[in-house]
Amino acid sequence: MTTFAVRPGSSRPLAGTGTLLRFALRRDRLMIPMWIAVNALMVLSMPGTLEGLYGTPAERADLLRQMEANSSLRAMVGPVFGDSLGALTAWRVGIYAGALAAVMSLLIVVRHTRDEEESGRQELVASGMVGRRASLTAALLAATVANGVLALLVTAGLAGQGTTGALALGLGIAVVGMVFATMAAIVAQLTESARLARGLTAAVLGAAFVLRAAGDSATDDGSSVLTWLSPLGWLENLRPYAAERWWVLALLAGAVALQGAVAYALAGRRDLGMSFLPTRPGPASGRLGSAGALAWRLQRGGVLGWSIGFFLAGVVYGGMTEGAADLVGDNADARRIFERMGGQSGLTDAFLASMVGMLGLIAALYIVASVLRLHGEETSGRAEPVLANAVGRVRWAAGHLVIAFGGAALIMLLAGLGFAVGYGKETGPILAACLVQLPAVWVIGGLAVLLHGVLPRAALAAWGVAGAVLLIGWVGPALDAPQAVLDVSPFGHLPKLPGGSMEWGPVAVLTGVAVLLVAAGLAGLRHRDMST
Repeated sequence: MTTFAVRPGSSRPLAGTGTLLRFALRRDRLMIPMWIAVNALMVLSMPGTLEGLYGTPAERADLLRQMEANSSLRAMVGPVFGDSLGALTAWRVGIYAGALAAVMSLLIVVRHTRDEEESGRQELVASGMVGRRASLTAALLAATVANGVLALLVTAGLAGQGTTGALALGLGIAVVGMVFATMAAIVAQLTESARLARGLTAAVLGAAFVLRAAGDSATDDGSSVLTWLSPLGWLENLRPYAAERWWVLALLAGAVALQGAVAYALAGRRDLGMSFLPTRPGPASGRLGSAGALAWRLQRGGVLGWSIGFFLAGVVYGGMTEGAADLVGDNADARRIFERMGGQSGLTDAFLASMVGMLGLIAALYIVASVLRLHGEETSGRAEPVLANAVGRVRWAAGHLVIAFGGAALIMLLAGLGFAVGYGKETGPILAACLVQLPAVWVIGGLAVLLHGVLPRAALAAWGVAGAVLLIGWVGPALDAPQAVLDVSPFGHLPKLPGGSMEWGPVAVLTGVAVLLVAAGLAGLRHRDMST
């Protein structure tokens, strides 16, 4: 048990920060390394992959010409600023690495600020004469440590491609993470709900990606006003390995300092547990007549956000399909990677299958977040008033699980409709390809239910499972990983649609496994003590 002891009578606003920081790092000893490992491996695996794909100067020059003319692919990954392996690495994964660092950072900050207040633990900590701004400082320092380690790994791992460019990319990714860490710190002061704080900050990140994509589709040099409105666009315009613009790094650091100052000012002007934005005491109209209705009220915002995001992603990826075929052209290595991800069909079908598979991997993140809402309701004490009425544990859990598993089906269906709109062909096969991802998504959700029901203290390890599956599916084919490694993921057993043949056996087995995992998790929930 950690003791928050500070000298009696201390009135320093940062008193106890060191103790809180150590406690935060101890609590996140699994989550932070997982996020860092996934992000670092994604970045560091890319030079070898790109060398196999574009090994000659002629191939790299042809890639630059293709990207100048292909606005759809620029919207997805940004413009290319150089033909070296380092510059291509920054182009291919820089934006996504920055986005992953942003998600990691906002989760850390909200968890150790608003989550602590919402659960009542912060009030206990504050009674130990901990400084008024110590918790916020410890949360930001924990995010700084995580992003600092990520920057060191990226810089050291890419140093062979050029030390200056590696340093620029590593620092750029880390500072983008801190931009969203300090943004989350502001939102945590404005809202009274940790869920809303995470959702609003994630929405800002999504808007930043959309702005950058719109700007990059309009220009091929990152000069669009829309690109400059996005922190991800700033990272892109830092231009690692291509005549680095260090002043852009100063711009990012200035945003961190300004947002941090605003967060500290707000933290000193509110009472513990309160927020600047008022929270409604209850629904303005209607009634919540069941546990399922309550679960829907709690999760409907998340379902709506994921639904919109998946539909738009389907539209974008569908519109890219023809351009991707032109980009790959006669490059046998690029064709082989797409075929490992999407099956041995024609290149267009293989590209569609690989993109659908990527959305399936991301849907696994949705289902984990939705299932773990059970864990949050239980640990915060909000489940107790519900269960004190004539509501059984299974019935209470079922309301959230219907939204988690049904919501996964909904977002994949909308992704398929988005592909149909963007591509304009083969509506039926694309919808089937999206829906066939569901058994694998449900297996990941079933594992989250099992962990919550049987090992509630290890429930957050479900994020590690989802992260490992995402890493295998994203990086494994590019690294030419053995099939045995790819088969560790449930997604490795799915039929590759469109283009491949439908195989009902693996689909039925995965669905059965998901059902068994959920049943075991609910049985464990019925027989264990509830968390307090």
